[in-house]
Amino acid sequence: MPVYLDDKRLVKQLLAGDQRAFDRFFEDNFARLYRFAIVRLSDDPEGAREVVQITLTRAVRKMHTFRAESALFTWLCAICRNEISDWLTRQGRYRDHIVLVEDLPEIQAAVDSFQAPIEDSPERHYQRVEALRLIQVALDRLPAKYGNVLEWKYVEGHSVIEISARLEIGTEATQSLLARAKRAFADVYSTLNGALNDQAEGLVQS
Repeated sequence: MPVYLDDKRLVKQLLAGDQRAFDRFFEDNFARLYRFAIVRLSDDPEGAREVVQITLTRAVRKMHTFRAESALFTWLCAICRNEISDWLTRQGRYRDHIVLVEDLPEIQAAVDSFQAPIEDSPERHYQRVEALRLIQVALDRLPAKYGNVLEWKYVEGHSVIEISARLEIGTEATQSLLARAKRAFADVYSTLNGALNDQAEGLVQS
């Protein structure tokens, strides 16, 4: 497992209260996180800036938990993804551009429903929003490395070779990681979906 020594050194300086390290931390990561956030917030500049500011503030508070087992920016993206989900929930909006895990039938069915013509039925709209919310929640519940590789592959469209280079591991290891991430996603999604259906049935019977 690679250890990111430069990131580990920077975090040590941050924890020691080095102001220059804080300046470097914000300068190096704000713009990159902004680009990460804005595509997930439907090109909402104000929302993206707010989410990134919250992400960096939260990251500083959690910096003692960083173990340098992934790149610092990867760790920040995992925090940012959670903040995006929370921000969209507060705004009453959900991401509607996910294309994920094409070889899992139940997920593909959900994705296909997003791409179908939008109907005026309130029930249809509710089902679509709930399915989107479940995919977002499932992604956010995965370990950071799983959520990242799935987004890189299925949302951002990167190849296995590109992901391998980003992770600094071989292509076979990357494919294995993707397979484990997809299985984990399917398990989390199925559990969430089952719980939601059980809750709905309970409401109907009560």
